[in-house]
Amino acid sequence: MIPIETLLPFFAASVLLAIAPGPDNIFVLTQSALRGKSAGLAVMLGLCTGLIVHSTAVALGVAVIFQTSALAFSALKFIGAGYLLYLAWQAFRASAATFQAERSPEANLWKLYRRGIIMNITNPKVSIFFLAFLPQFADPSRDPISMQLLLLGGVFIIATILVFGSIALLAGTLGRWLNRSPRVQNIMNRVAGIVFVCLALRLATTEQ
Repeated sequence: MIPIETLLPFFAASVLLAIAPGPDNIFVLTQSALRGKSAGLAVMLGLCTGLIVHSTAVALGVAVIFQTSALAFSALKFIGAGYLLYLAWQAFRASAATFQAERSPEANLWKLYRRGIIMNITNPKVSIFFLAFLPQFADPSRDPISMQLLLLGGVFIIATILVFGSIALLAGTLGRWLNRSPRVQNIMNRVAGIVFVCLALRLATTEQ
């Protein structure tokens, strides 16, 4: 069992890392502002599901592949960048009426949940980050390292839920007010498209 004096600093560091501007929290922000709180929360859950995948990959040693193989790293990052460009294309071509129609159906929440998963797991930097970050708080003299890494991954996910959930609720409230104007909503769609393009370029130009 990891001692509380280790878990508390780890949790605090995880919260700060979740707050720092990055592709994931920006994604939650834009989707919440465009589609409402429920959409942002669905994206958040998708992103956290992706973090489960990364935590498991680190615990099992699979994440080392992305650290050592340039081909695997490049393949995954370009898949992720391509997906972000697809989201940008959807945002640019959408009208205010299109997004208004998408705000309520429950089926779209599942779609946004899947988007969150895809966006997170196609970023190899997350696995490499976990590979460097989590072991710093593990102690080989205690429980098996794999179990400690999974526990730390779970704590990181809890911190992420708290931060991203707050972002979703706040952005969703602001977005509901802004979306009363079709003109403002169209501007928000274009801004979201630009954000997706920037995130795609950032991911595509990331070095191993």
